[in-house]
Amino acid sequence: MNIKHLEHLLALADTGSFSRAAEQCFITQSALSRSIQNLEEELGGQLLDRIGKRNELTPLGCEVVVRARRIVLEASELQRSAELLQGGGGQIRVGLGSGPGALLTTPLLCHAAGQHPDLRVSITRGSTELQLLQLRARQLDALVIDAYRVAPAPDLHITSLGYQPAGFVCRADHPLLQLPHVGIADVLRYPVASTPLSDEVARLLVAQYGSAADPQRMVTLQGEEVASLIAAVERSLAVYLGIVAAAREGLQTGRLVQLDLQPAQRAQAHFAYITLQGRTEAPALAWFRGFVAQVFATA
Repeated sequence: MNIKHLEHLLALADTGSFSRAAEQCFITQSALSRSIQNLEEELGGQLLDRIGKRNELTPLGCEVVVRARRIVLEASELQRSAELLQGGGGQIRVGLGSGPGALLTTPLLCHAAGQHPDLRVSITRGSTELQLLQLRARQLDALVIDAYRVAPAPDLHITSLGYQPAGFVCRADHPLLQLPHVGIADVLRYPVASTPLSDEVARLLVAQYGSAADPQRMVTLQGEEVASLIAAVERSLAVYLGIVAAAREGLQTGRLVQLDLQPAQRAQAHFAYITLQGRTEAPALAWFRGFVAQVFATA
């Protein structure tokens, strides 16, 4: 059985359109139609009901699609394993969430450049939803993202990287530091800068400080790049809300100060290392996994 024929059927099942499936497979519609016909002849049954402009899978087509996904995946992994065993594992493609990106990007690039100059490293940033799609499409090898924003799924292998304390941080000459006690109402007199926060963290903030601390109301400066948020805090009266480790350099040099909020802020970020179940791990990815664990252990 021709693997390409199965791939063409899966593309058609996923898109529902001969034109979109042909475009996805980089072939013409007539070539796609011939491929499906050849598969139908080989299996001895019709796989599609062509109803007007719509294409619906027949009962046989549904069964073939389910099995074809497994076959195509196994074939892909077989080829990948062969490439890795022959030395083709000198590349990693990883997706980093906003918090992990702040902790990992610079150390990872510096370490790779200094210790592994032949290793090809590609880092992707973006929303959790987009990165999960890229992982499932095998455009990425691994993710390091906010665990609270990922629903458990049979195809995902999720490893906890532990928890990182979160807090409020401002520049060293901020007026808030002149107050004897700082409460959430005092903080909210100034812009609050943060990355998109998970529903779990939002729930904890509201439970501790009331509805005024709902991130949808409280956060006025939002972005995925933590370094840019912290730069804005250093140059204005904005207050950063997020993992404290991301502001470590500014805190160590005295440019930034963590606010001693009353009551003390209890929310923590929970990060995870995520790969696809059953996928062969490249040697370079094993190194990356160890590197990530070490960074988070010392953060």
